[in-house]
Amino acid sequence: MTRTLVIANQKGGVGKSTSVMNVGVVLAASGRRVLLVDLDPQAGLTAAFGIDSYDVRRSSYSLLMVENASLARVVRTVRDRLALAPASIDLAHAEMQLARQPDPARRLAHALERSRIPFDYILIDTPPGLGVLTANGLAAADSVLIPVQCQYLAMRGVRALIDTVERVQQNLNNRLQIAGVFGTMYQPDSPHAQEVVDELRAVFGPKMMQTLIQYDDVAAEAPVAGLSVLEYSPQHPVAQGYRALTEEIIRDRLDE
Repeated sequence: MTRTLVIANQKGGVGKSTSVMNVGVVLAASGRRVLLVDLDPQAGLTAAFGIDSYDVRRSSYSLLMVENASLARVVRTVRDRLALAPASIDLAHAEMQLARQPDPARRLAHALERSRIPFDYILIDTPPGLGVLTANGLAAADSVLIPVQCQYLAMRGVRALIDTVERVQQNLNNRLQIAGVFGTMYQPDSPHAQEVVDELRAVFGPKMMQTLIQYDDVAAEAPVAGLSVLEYSPQHPVAQGYRALTEEIIRDRLDE
């Protein structure tokens, strides 16, 4: 059975796209069949795989806007057992255009439900903000993962996302659950960062994942080379962090 996770946070720059890419690579390397869906008009995930969002004919925009669009005609194989539904520049206009469509927040869910391509995991990358693109990701998923930058101000947006998740549960997708919250851009030698982690653990309890993704320039350097951190610097602490985070995600599924 496919497990669909959406990675969301209304704040930008918290590592959503980096996390989707690296968790996807780890899952695929472990033998799982994985689909990544880029719903962000900024197309960071798409660019990280060396695809130009200005030169994409069929994309996640097609899944949202074209009736009965075929997922098979949109996805691209980017690694062994790893496929991507890329973002295109057209997504920048999708928020307004979807407002004129029937059931605008469930367009992606319908597209994935139509697909007969077998995947073990689907990971959905979402833009900053809590608009209709993020709502499509939440409506299509069974779980949401929330990356939170280990800075105090970054915590403030999490409450708004939790409220949105609750509204989606009530109105669009009653199976949606919070899979976990995980810290990103963690600096081990920073007392402030540790205070933020302690606060997150106090607020979220067992939903706060144990893994913390450290801050390092390698997370920005790897996509420039068209690689995940796992491929760019396999033994780096950031790479080890994503392996550990993925193990937590897998273990959570096994415990269901």
